[in-house]
Amino acid sequence: MSCHEKQRTNEKQRSKERQAKKEGQAKKQKKHLNVACIGNPNCGKTTLFNALTGSKLKVANWPGVTVERVEGETGYEDTGITLIDTPGIYSLTCYTIEEKVTRQCAMDDGIDAIINVVDASSLERNLYLTLQLLELGKPMVLALNMIDVVKERGMEIDMHRLPEMLGDIPVVPVSAAKRTGLDILLHALIHHCEEGMEEYVLDYPREIEEKIAALGVRMQTHYPSHSSVRWHAIKLLEDDEEVKREHPISEVSIVDRSYEKEIIQCKYSYIEKVMGETLFYKSKKAASTDKIDRILTHPFWGIPVFLLIMCLVFFLTFTVGDALKGVFETGLDAFSGAAAVLLERLGAAGWLQSLIVEGIIAGVGGILTFIPNIFILFLALAMLEDSGYMARVAYVMDSVMGKVGLSGKAFLPMILGFGCTVPAIMATRALETEHDRRKTMLVTPFMSCSARLPIYVLLSDMFFPKAAALTAFSMYVVGMVIAILAALGVNRLEKGKENDSLLIELPEYKRPNARTIRIYVWNKLKDYLSKAGTTIFVASILIWFVLNFGTAGMVENPADSFGAVLGRILVPVLAPAGLGMWQIGVALLSGISAKEVVVSSFAVLFGVANANSDAGMAAIVQNIHSLNPAFGPLNAYCLMLFCLLYVPCVATVATVKKESGSWKFTMKMIAFQLILAWAVSTLVFQIGSVFV
Repeated sequence: MSCHEKQRTNEKQRSKERQAKKEGQAKKQKKHLNVACIGNPNCGKTTLFNALTGSKLKVANWPGVTVERVEGETGYEDTGITLIDTPGIYSLTCYTIEEKVTRQCAMDDGIDAIINVVDASSLERNLYLTLQLLELGKPMVLALNMIDVVKERGMEIDMHRLPEMLGDIPVVPVSAAKRTGLDILLHALIHHCEEGMEEYVLDYPREIEEKIAALGVRMQTHYPSHSSVRWHAIKLLEDDEEVKREHPISEVSIVDRSYEKEIIQCKYSYIEKVMGETLFYKSKKAASTDKIDRILTHPFWGIPVFLLIMCLVFFLTFTVGDALKGVFETGLDAFSGAAAVLLERLGAAGWLQSLIVEGIIAGVGGILTFIPNIFILFLALAMLEDSGYMARVAYVMDSVMGKVGLSGKAFLPMILGFGCTVPAIMATRALETEHDRRKTMLVTPFMSCSARLPIYVLLSDMFFPKAAALTAFSMYVVGMVIAILAALGVNRLEKGKENDSLLIELPEYKRPNARTIRIYVWNKLKDYLSKAGTTIFVASILIWFVLNFGTAGMVENPADSFGAVLGRILVPVLAPAGLGMWQIGVALLSGISAKEVVVSSFAVLFGVANANSDAGMAAIVQNIHSLNPAFGPLNAYCLMLFCLLYVPCVATVATVKKESGSWKFTMKMIAFQLILAWAVSTLVFQIGSVFV
């Protein structure tokens, strides 16, 4: 063999070796785990999830249900990890849709391991779910969260004895808020998965253990490939309806009655033993929040305190938000002017210049100037939620909810409605009955979502300049009052059907976590911006079209346009409410696509490049008065009321249909809201006209 041939052979050999090395590395890189994060509500699970995954989040639906699942990607060493955040639960015995979703996730064969997030400061309460998860037989790591709080209270947890009593599973102390212990947690997770899960068995009385064993044999006979055999056997003994439907294999000779009470008692007895051997108090340093809770959770004073706090939120939304808004307004004016000059120099057609400057820039740009106000609102709501205060508000409102025929749990979706009605409607899954869910869906849209805030800001600044914040805040109060009265009316018609009581944990007060708040606010702003770039963009073009075209083609006077024809049809209906202008009719119609579009419509309808600037608002007021000199603050307030109460946006309507599964219910809801909006606005205008 020649030297050249040997060289070519060696090169081929080295090439094969390199390829084999690459394939080996690729196989090594392909190692991947699907891990479920499961824990009690308020244990810091979502904070830990955000700390591990950052912004690498993906939202989808669980198979077969409409409940959203949030996934995030992370990794450690050569292992990729998909973390799945689940709704918080107290046990694997479930009633609501979200509780069932968490249980299904824990049982899913596609889940390789579980991170059980536990509030270390409330270890005794959290361990009941831990014992149930251990019986699934999957690799599990206990993330002992809020370990810094434990130390602050003068408590100490024996980190050697606790894992021993839980079947030698890894127990890792972490602080999700301070981002400590995260690498150790991932390291323990990966290596525990490699070692495999040692079956953990909590010793039940002999009679129960014999029945578990007998049921286990039958489970393996009928479902040989099924995992979590022991857990299913225990749930059959607890007379769990869902497990009985899925695995109807029990016989009377084996399951002669429900053993649920005995099994629960055994678990709590063991938890008491664990606490006695692992938790110690070094000093009486534990801080108490009883004094502040005497006011914040007081059945009477708690409500006015909540209203004062929300009033402060809207004061900041207007003062700080308006101060920052000036920067956006200046930028929009400059951009609009530059675009007009550029289009003119390029010789663009008049209709194209009008579309871009008066349609798109005026419509979309006008919405973007409200970003500072929206940012302040979301920031304040996120801080209130993360501090633990919002749970107190739900607790205070529980008695009010019960009196008007709503489930105590209904106030939680209603609070979410201050941000966006879509997730608020989806949150009704936490209610146990379809009846409660539909009743809550009916009234939740009356909570003023962030999309309505631009309407309140614009009209308040235009017609109530000295009391803009108070005027806008009144819309939030009116919305809550109307929701409560509507629920009371429905309850009276149904002759007071019994509702579920609220079971809620009051979390410890804590300093809001900056990372959690940043992710929350950014996601909300991102949704707002994406809506501006899609829904509002398209709506602005459509509004421009219906205002600039008529039966004879393009028109110079908007009064001759298609929009004017549509608006004039609504004038006789809206006139009793003080809204008898075709321009307002067009704005309200456009607002069905997205409530922010009402503001965009005002900009396009009255030919203003920036409706939110001082000059723009003055121009709109002048144009309104030239068309209707009698239009004043009372009319503007009635317009805000109508925008508060009438049909929610298309996305909300679609969500209601999806969650209720009924077009009939959805159409009834739309009709109810339209009638109510007209009736309330008309009543206020007619009574107000007597005094004004």
